[in-house]
Amino acid sequence: MNVDLLLKIAGIGILIAVLHQVLSKAGREDQAMMTSLAGIVIVLTVVVKEISNLFETVRTVFNL
Repeated sequence: MNVDLLLKIAGIGILIAVLHQVLSKAGREDQAMMTSLAGIVIVLTVVVKEISNLFETVRTVFNL
């Protein structure tokens, strides 16, 4: 597993958490929720790409 992937996900998580806190304290709970959802979508996109690469590697190794 790449350490870069973990650092990328952690960085996105920290950034989204800070934005969520700032927006919540400013009284913009709706925008804070949308920011959190956007962060989840971004992380899921990254994870799905990595899973796709894993399946492609397995297909290549086993000649499927």
